[in-house]
Formats: sequence, structure tokens, C-alpha cells
Amino acid sequence: MHAAEIVDLFAGPGGLDVAACWLTVPVIGIEMDADACATRRAAGLRTEEGDVRAFGPADFPDATVLAGGPPCQTYTVAGSGAGRRALDDVLHFAKRMAADEDVTADLAELKDERTALVLEPLRWALAAVERGRPYEAIVLEQVPAVLPVWKAVGEALESRGYSVACGVLCAEEFGVPQTRRRAILIARLNDKAEMPKATHRPYRKRVPRDAGDPERKQWVTMGDALDRSEPFVVVSNYGTGGDPKARGRRTSAEPAATVTGKISRNRVVTLGGLERPRFTFAEAGQLQTFPADYPWAGRDIAQQIGNAIPPRLAAHVLAAALDFGDEVLTAAVSGGTPWKAAGTDSTYSSPRPENGDASFPAPAVRARRSVETVNPTTRQAAGVVGTVRRELPQTIRR
Repeated sequence: MHAAEIVDLFAGPGGLDVAACWLTVPVIGIEMDADACATRRAAGLRTEEGDVRAFGPADFPDATVLAGGPPCQTYTVAGSGAGRRALDDVLHFAKRMAADEDVTADLAELKDERTALVLEPLRWALAAVERGRPYEAIVLEQVPAVLPVWKAVGEALESRGYSVACGVLCAEEFGVPQTRRRAILIARLNDKAEMPKATHRPYRKRVPRDAGDPERKQWVTMGDALDRSEPFVVVSNYGTGGDPKARGRRTSAEPAATVTGKISRNRVVTLGGLERPRFTFAEAGQLQTFPADYPWAGRDIAQQIGNAIPPRLAAHVLAAALDFGDEVLTAAVSGGTPWKAAGTDSTYSSPRPENGDASFPAPAVRARRSVETVNPTTRQAAGVVGTVRRELPQTIRR
């Protein structure tokens, strides 16, 4: 299934889209956050700025792959608190949707709209089946607590003929210089779905980097990923065990802790404790495996970075879902040319991939920009088209 085209729900600043571009798979993302859309436009990513609920499969008839990372509340399988009730709600609705019940009105009554949003990929998938044009592959990702939701979604997809695999992946085991865990679902219509195979050793504190499976590569450190002149220590903004004085620490000889929207609050010091400049947006993006020259734009950039799926992890997941071989995947994540806003003359400085031996490939898609921000002369010169902005209609279309 190599003639794929992806529609990416809740696309954010482009983590999965960057991975798709590395794999030369056309992709269009739907995103309603204006700041994330500003980054996407600067990066030349095709974008529909609006609410995912205002769209459906009929609006993207060429898409053969559905992807998404919806915003989610904190679910829990333990206890009887709000997290457990939220999980029970979403699992209940998933089963009703799988039974072809129309739950639109009931979802609209929920106090927390994120309960409804996490089910949007399932709505899209079922609507595509109903239209007689089911997606050939589906890829979903979120925090580990969402795994029970993905399992419920997987059961619904299996009832429609899909093979489904889901589980939790550790980002450092795929060459990301960061310990980050993500719940992943991969569904395939005509072939067996399988999770991607790890390529790097898992990080364990105080376990040597060269210990473990000799068939896997060593995990990637912050020092590998960033171009800093001396070793350093990152002092986390978060306390350990609830003690604000017990700040988590990672050296540049280790992967970063999970990159969040608070990364700009982390201190960076020398091994001797001297203060050094905190991470720039470019450096924070590199710890997520975005190209060093990725053109971050808009406001709240740290939050944009922290919310994104690491492109390198996304590339492994997409390659598994689309049945790309190791050779294609290796070429995609090992680098090529500087990131360039496709359809324009804007080229940025070369990024620094793993091992520093090459730079990342440019996107293979045309730029799309909002008609409010690009004048007709610029639009004609750049070969871009205006972003469609849609508000949520009173009745959600399937």
C-alpha cells in the first residue's frame, strides 16, 4: 500500500506530518489551534484550519490513511474518581458507536468535550466504512493512559474487518533522544497489523549505554542531538515525589526526560553547577526530533513542541502501518536535505540528525497558507492555496 495519502486529525504543529514528508507520503492535517497552524504554514504543511468535528471522510476523498492524536483528559483504570468515570464514559460510547448508534446528541451533553474528541477518529473510520471507502490503514497515538480507549476502538475496527495492533512504545527505543511513552494503535484493512520493532536499547538509569541487546543501537543522548560546546545537566521544573526541592536531573550523556510544554522552565547547568542558557525552541524541537531549522511560529511554542508526537517515532509507526521496508524507513530517518517550505524559496539551515552525518529531508507537499495572511501576489508566486476555515455545524456530519 505505497500509493497512500494521509488525513491527520488534531495535527498540531506537524509531528506526524514531518514523518510523512520524510517518507514522501502526501498528508493534509486538520488543526484548529491558530498558533499550531501558524507553524504548519511556515513549514509548508498542507492544512485545514478548523474543528475536526466539522469535517468528515467525504471532505478528503483521496485519503487512504487516517491518523490522529486527539486531546484527552486523564483516564485511569483504577479507583472510582473522575478519571475512572471519564474512561467508563468513553468506552461506553465506543461500544455504542460500534453498534451503529448515533451518539451525537449524547456526546454534546458531556461536560468535558475531550471525551467526545477522543472518539472522533472512530467516527471518521466508521463513516468511511459506511461510505464504502474504508481507510486502508489507521494510526492513532496518545499518552499511555489512553490505551484502554484504543483497545475499545480496536474492537470496533475489528468488527469492520480490520486487523489491529496496539500497545505502548518508548520513544528512546526508536532513536528519539528522550524517554517518552505513547499509546499507539495501528489498524490495517487487508493485511496483518503489527507494531514497529524497536531499533535502540531501552534507557535505564545507571545502566551503561552499551549494555543490553547487541542487535540494537545505543540510545541517543541529548549531547548527540544538540550542538552545545560542553557537557551539561538539565534540572527539571518538576519535583520528585512531590518534593519541589528534589528536582529531577538528566545529564547530556542521557536522553531527555519527557519534553512537555514546560521545557523552557528547565534549568541547564554545567557539571559543576554553573548556569547556562536554557533550551531554545529549536533545541527543544530537536529533542523531539524535529529538524533544527523547523520554522516554529505563533505563540506558546513550547506547548506546541511538548504536545507533538516525535517525528522519528511517527516515522516508525507510519512505516509499520504502510508496510514500508527497512531500507525506506532508514533512508527517511537518516537525513537528506535542509527543511524547506515546499512551493516557496524559503530554505532554512541544516538540521542535525542522529550521528550528525546528514540533514533531514524536505516535505514533498505544496504549501497551503491562510488567505488572511498571504496577499494575492505572494500566493501566486509561492503556488499556495488558502486554508479552509470551518466552524462546527449544529449537526455533526458522518
